[in-house]
Amino acid sequence: MFLTCQGTLGIVPATMDYNGEARPGDFHAGYQEIEGINLGYLQINGTQMFALAQVLSDLFKDIPRTTISKKMETLKIKSRRCDLKELRTLKAINSLPTRAVKCSLISKADLEALCTSCKSLTPPR
Repeated sequence: MFLTCQGTLGIVPATMDYNGEARPGDFHAGYQEIEGINLGYLQINGTQMFALAQVLSDLFKDIPRTTISKKMETLKIKSRRCDLKELRTLKAINSLPTRAVKCSLISKADLEALCTSCKSLTPPR
C-alpha cells in the first residue's frame, strides 16, 4: 500500500580516521516512491530519513504547513537537523534546492504515521 518502488544511489564515503579505517556515520542515498511521489532519502544508521522540506513541498503541498506542524506535534514526531555532509547529499540528489542552508529530517516510520494521519486532509489524486 505505502511503498511501491525503491532505488539506491550508493554509499556516501565514510570519514577516514588516522589509521585509514572508516568511522561510523556512513549513509546511503536513494529514492523511495511514497503515495506516488518520488522522495529522496538518506539511510542513516539503518533508518531511512526524509527531508522535511521535500515532504512538505511535494507530498503535502495542498495542506497548510501549520496543519502539518500541529499533526506532527500531536503524533509526537520529532525531526532532527541534518549535518553539512547530509545537506550536500540531499542537494546532490535534488531533494533540496541548492540554495538551502539547513534541513530537517524525519524517519520513514514517522512519515508513514504522518501520511496516515493526513490522509483525510488531502484531495484524491
